[in-house]
Amino acid sequence: MVGAPMPLDFVVLFCLASAIAAVEETLMDTRTATAELGWTANPPSGWEEVSGYDENLNTIRTYQVCNVFEPNQNNWLLTTFINRRGAHRIYTEMRFTVRDCSSLPNVPGSCKETFNLYYYETDSVIATKKSAFWTEAPYLKVDTIAADESFSQVDFGGRLMKVNTEVRSFGPLNRNGFYLAFQDYGACMSLLSVRVFFKKCPSVVQNFAIFPETMTGAESTSLVIARGTCIPNAEEVDVPIKLYCNGDGEWMVPIGRCTCKAGYEPENNVACKACTAGMFKANQGAGTCTQCPSNSRSTSEAAHICTCRNGYYRADFDPSEVPCTTPSTVPIMHQVSASMRSITLSWPQPEQPNGIILDYEIRYYEKVSRICIPEISSTMGARPSTDHNEYNSSMAKSQTNTARIDGLRPGMVYVVQVRARTVAGYGKYSGKMCFQTLTDDDYKSELREQLPLIAGSAAAGVVFIVSLVAISIVCSRKRAYSKEAVYSDKLQHYSTGRGSPGMKIYIDPFTYEDPNEAVREFAKEIDVSFVKIEEVIGAGEFGEVYKGRLKLPGKREIYVAIKTLKAGYSEKQRRDFLSEASIMGQFDHPNIIRLEGVVTKSRPVMIITEFMENGALDSFLRQNDGQFTVIQLVGMLRGIAAGMKYLAEMNYVHRDLAARNILVNSNLVCKVSDFGLSRYLQDDTSDPTYTSSLGGKIPVRWTAPEAIAYRKFTSASDVWSYGILMWEVMSFGERPYWDMSNQDVINAIEQDYRLPPPMDCPAALHQLMLDCWQKDRNTRPRFAEIVNTLDKMIRNPASLKTVATITAVNTFMPLFDAGRTWKEASPDSEAYHRRPVLVFRWQAGHALQMSCDLLRVMPSSRVKNMLHPDEQRKEESSRSSMHCPSQQSPRRVHSQ
Repeated sequence: MVGAPMPLDFVVLFCLASAIAAVEETLMDTRTATAELGWTANPPSGWEEVSGYDENLNTIRTYQVCNVFEPNQNNWLLTTFINRRGAHRIYTEMRFTVRDCSSLPNVPGSCKETFNLYYYETDSVIATKKSAFWTEAPYLKVDTIAADESFSQVDFGGRLMKVNTEVRSFGPLNRNGFYLAFQDYGACMSLLSVRVFFKKCPSVVQNFAIFPETMTGAESTSLVIARGTCIPNAEEVDVPIKLYCNGDGEWMVPIGRCTCKAGYEPENNVACKACTAGMFKANQGAGTCTQCPSNSRSTSEAAHICTCRNGYYRADFDPSEVPCTTPSTVPIMHQVSASMRSITLSWPQPEQPNGIILDYEIRYYEKVSRICIPEISSTMGARPSTDHNEYNSSMAKSQTNTARIDGLRPGMVYVVQVRARTVAGYGKYSGKMCFQTLTDDDYKSELREQLPLIAGSAAAGVVFIVSLVAISIVCSRKRAYSKEAVYSDKLQHYSTGRGSPGMKIYIDPFTYEDPNEAVREFAKEIDVSFVKIEEVIGAGEFGEVYKGRLKLPGKREIYVAIKTLKAGYSEKQRRDFLSEASIMGQFDHPNIIRLEGVVTKSRPVMIITEFMENGALDSFLRQNDGQFTVIQLVGMLRGIAAGMKYLAEMNYVHRDLAARNILVNSNLVCKVSDFGLSRYLQDDTSDPTYTSSLGGKIPVRWTAPEAIAYRKFTSASDVWSYGILMWEVMSFGERPYWDMSNQDVINAIEQDYRLPPPMDCPAALHQLMLDCWQKDRNTRPRFAEIVNTLDKMIRNPASLKTVATITAVNTFMPLFDAGRTWKEASPDSEAYHRRPVLVFRWQAGHALQMSCDLLRVMPSSRVKNMLHPDEQRKEESSRSSMHCPSQQSPRRVHSQ
């Protein structure tokens, strides 16, 4: 789909990133004519159509005029009607020769070596023979065409052709077609050929998306949006997918991308090829197909998982890259206790259970010979000899790895085996182990030995109870006279020693022995009959997200967002899913997403929160680019800061504060969301991201340097992330650090690079961002201070009128490419072509580094506005003398 043209001043500037030549579609070319052209000349004694030869001696139809000896020449030549075929800007290529006036003897002073080019736009063919057309038609002048070379009589005699080629463009055109007109006013010339064409950006595949052939805009500086569609077997990753076609028919840098879906791998960056049999690719992305793991296979193409061979299994929570294995067995059993008629046993879980263990099956029988070879100590049983009878085996079940076998005979030896059952079925039985019940004498002896212990325990219990009562009486009296009350329970801790009196303190649900208890403590159970699911609005880590309605008894019906847990989940996945509810349930603030409750007693398991009509803040800002005033944006930032102040006071560290995790309601109230598990750094340093145990990734470009280097997450690291979020908001959802790789971001931050101010960003706001990005976390402002600062800005809007410029960036912050190790790169490497270049310096010792990247995306006029008048001439000289590489790292820059 081709959108409306966008002026260059209105859109963000991009560096050219494509070497594909523009497509030129010809509307008229006189070189291909085999008959008379039939153009109209006025007066008839002016232009004359003749057959001639070009410089390659090919026959061509030309028009000539040479009335140089007659004064006051005004000779017009009009083409036939040319249909524009939807083009808005037309190019005309003219090849011509001109006689040198000085080589003509006795020529009057009216001899010219130039001619004029005009065009006339119309919807239909007109009668050009009428004289009124020549005197009244509203011609529009394109340009005066001058020859670079003219020929003399000597050249003509020597058959030396000095052909000039000139190209001119004009537009915008809105009617069906147009005429071209050539005006001679005293030249001796020959119009050898005229080619009329328009330019298009060619159809191209970039970022695994197909972009259609797209006409250029009406102006030479126009940009036309082309929407892309994913190539077959690819899926969208970043949307919208679009390219900009510039006025020269060249593509700009693509926005958004597709990647090959699971089961398909990239092929030459233009196609997604299916994985062959025996290969697989588990996830969507740029990865390639890999060989199936051991003991698994894929029998068809485009496999995203390899199935286990017969007799081999893979656990439910194992990733698809893990080899399939045979069911493992319980390695050994231990006797916990024994009586005359029972034995209590325990055993460790199998090392590779091939899924969640549903239960255990115990097989046992009474041994005939009572002889066991003592290969293992008697406390753990002994391996039986082979002289036994196992035809009369009994079975027992156990939900845990401990079981009590009852109904046994006193003083008998029993052979016991155990095996585990998963969704894949039963595993193998463990080795046979012998255990013996107590005889009557053994039981009496054991009882006599335990009598003193029982009596002593009873006496100790009485003493303990008496002591407990005495202590409680003393403590209650002290409480009566104490001025500082200390109260705590599992929901909220009140402490006079920390924070404000009565301040609620966050409790990590994973400190509970049973995480389900945290869910019961902090989240309200909702009957599923009160919930109505309406439509799918997205997909989360564990399942789909729905929009629905909630009608609780005695309350009005409200819209809610419903997160669901997909079927086939493990107990660990269920705990992790509900942990977010345990966290959200502890918060109560207008700028924190509100938990309505959970549904755990029916399927599917649900987390129900308030519904936010405008969705995530980053996509909301991109959809409404430029639609909000600075005060509105500051109001949004103030709400987010207030929510984070509340979390910081509760001692909760968010770790993933970014615009994508802020939700916006219909009143533009912003609320903090996404309270997942803690993250840790991946080993893959080429793409360092934080990965939670849930599998979600957090780009390092939002993360404070101490959190990257030392995994030190605090409220101060959340403040750093808040500064990046401020930059996102003021740039209307721009990606921080543009397309720099994560490693480049880490290197640049380490070398004190900080993001420049977004376009039209007030200087006070950018200074607050820089304060949030202090390397020393102890010098960063606290969220309470940030809220106060934003409140002052809102009360005094005049403080936001001063717009930040790139010159406001501190001198210790070099712009762009600060993290690239180009000095060590070879001259033909990408890193070398992105090396920083010093262009100019401020006076009074204030140095400002600029790069080729910045010059390519910033017009010269805007750079001049940043300089003192005395420096403008130096900047022009520097710009003209620079030899920047033709292909730069594409980057969006908001300049002032």
